[in-house]
Amino acid sequence: MTEIVLIQGDITEQAVDAVVNAANSSLLGGGGVDGAIHRKGGPAILSACRDLRAGHYGKGLATGQAVATTAGNLPARWVIHTVGPVWSATDDRSALLASCYRESLRVADELGAQTVAFPAVSTGIYGWPMDDGARIAVETVRATDTAVREVRFVLFGPQAYAAFAAAL
Repeated sequence: MTEIVLIQGDITEQAVDAVVNAANSSLLGGGGVDGAIHRKGGPAILSACRDLRAGHYGKGLATGQAVATTAGNLPARWVIHTVGPVWSATDDRSALLASCYRESLRVADELGAQTVAFPAVSTGIYGWPMDDGARIAVETVRATDTAVREVRFVLFGPQAYAAFAAAL
């Protein structure tokens, strides 16, 4: 059974097997969690992402999918990049958000990862309401059959932490 742990802090400081990056589809870095992971992880992550773009992911990574690279200078072994959906008030994209968590856990299982740190995918610049994002994240992790022993939701501030605590 997977233990779910909540931490208010910096995802780039987590000593885990895999850190999940809320990436954009280009895989080439951006703002928020994505930018922080690329900055702290160093050029090895960007190089690995460029290699992915040169291969199978030439058009980028689709929303809801996940792929792994090295973690570079991070205290993790791998970074699992997943592209969350942009929130829409008129189009229910919750299945895509749930897919980000499921697919990241699938990739973690393929890697043999036992500990995985997730951010609150899509709740930053992509505008997903935090309470709903937390509910989808927790429900999806609970419902996913995985060998991962510990999932950490590493949350940037007290509001995110409170939303995930309520969902948990």
